[in-house]
Amino acid sequence: MTHSNQAPGPLDGFVVLDLSRVLSGPYCTMMLCDLGARVIKVEQPGSGDEARHFLPMAADGTSAYFAAINRGKQSIALDLKAKDDRLVFERLLARADVLVENYRPGVLDRLGYGWEKLRTQHPGLVLASISGFGQTGPYRDRAAYDVVVQAMSGMMSITGHPDGDPTRAGSSIGDLGAALFACNGIQAALLRRSRTGLGGHVDVSMFEAQIAMLEGAIPQLWCTGQSPKPLGARHPGAAPFDAFRAADGHLVIAAGSDHLFARLAEVLQLPDLPKNPLFAQRALRVVNHAALKVAIEGALASASVDHWLVRLEEAGVPAGPLNDIATMMADPQVSSRGILPEIESGGGQRAPVTPILMSGHAYPDRLGRVPVLDQDREAILQFAQGS
Repeated sequence: MTHSNQAPGPLDGFVVLDLSRVLSGPYCTMMLCDLGARVIKVEQPGSGDEARHFLPMAADGTSAYFAAINRGKQSIALDLKAKDDRLVFERLLARADVLVENYRPGVLDRLGYGWEKLRTQHPGLVLASISGFGQTGPYRDRAAYDVVVQAMSGMMSITGHPDGDPTRAGSSIGDLGAALFACNGIQAALLRRSRTGLGGHVDVSMFEAQIAMLEGAIPQLWCTGQSPKPLGARHPGAAPFDAFRAADGHLVIAAGSDHLFARLAEVLQLPDLPKNPLFAQRALRVVNHAALKVAIEGALASASVDHWLVRLEEAGVPAGPLNDIATMMADPQVSSRGILPEIESGGGQRAPVTPILMSGHAYPDRLGRVPVLDQDREAILQFAQGS
């Protein structure tokens, strides 16, 4: 949806019906909304999206979690097992470009809105289905949550510190990764429709999305024959590339190449470090990372994080502070770009906008309001009737 200081987005004019709930589907439709689409959130009468009841709650009783992901959408409550509500939904389908759902496979078919039926009745519609394991395969009917796919994909096996307990990533990347791929697939399907006139079914598996995000872990297994293990903040193929302790806290340094390592050595006043046979080449620094970290932290201990960050920036060595969330939100780069605008009628709550800046556009200075359950019923019914 378009907001105060924002020109119409690239998806302006597209209509998305959102049958999803909790996170993977709603995050996908949030991105489509930020890109300009009209998103109509279809919720269960009485209770709505389960995320409406997730903690923490704002002073007005609204879930801050729900608000961050569903701002800017419209809400209508429809019981898809009730005749009159089904009629409304079918009228909306006739006007929609996209339908997003994250039920378990088969549920949409049982409701009478499976892909085979939709493609016949609405050939231009794009259906996006986000599920734990996809629409086919032996795990098709399994329930899945973020921690399940993080574990099964191998993501948790490379997350955390050596010899530590299994560690889930601090954000729900199982859901968010699937949402990102679904959003990309939807836009690709719409682009194809512009050429062929036909929609399509976008089938996204949370499990497969996590596998796709393993980055270097699968190539590492292929090359070494060994499954990678967790490394903490360290990188398996570059050093120094880690979190390091200074006099008053931690900072991260990423100086994996030979020329950056030489610059780092100059900043730390360790001119002989690149000549050390243990550290003379990138591969050697990776093998001897523990000894290298001791040497670096020995030098860093003489001054504060802020001191070293200034020096490293002057030398062109990639580095940064280890922020908590509050510190990040107060960062001048964050405020200058406007990535965290306030939510309209959100009591001052700020939330990240989809971080895609296109020429001729700016981030909105305010995000759309959080819909109360069924709040937009009359406007949506008028839209369904064609007015």
